[in-house]
Amino acid sequence: MENTQSWYIVKRSAGNCEIVSSDQVQENNPEIIEQWGPLSSEGEAIARRVGLIRTGKCQPV
Repeated sequence: MENTQSWYIVKRSAGNCEIVSSDQVQENNPEIIEQWGPLSSEGEAIARRVGLIRTGKCQPV
């Protein structure tokens, strides 16, 4: 069975960045300021989120 799930990092209006699966990303959500993705794995999304926190683009949850 092949994993076709993709992952996104979304920045909420409070400045926090969260990792969400593709089925949790909603179009026209006013709470989401910015989003990055799709990413192929949750591990890749975690690594990218750490980078975004280190560069000051996101606050940790």
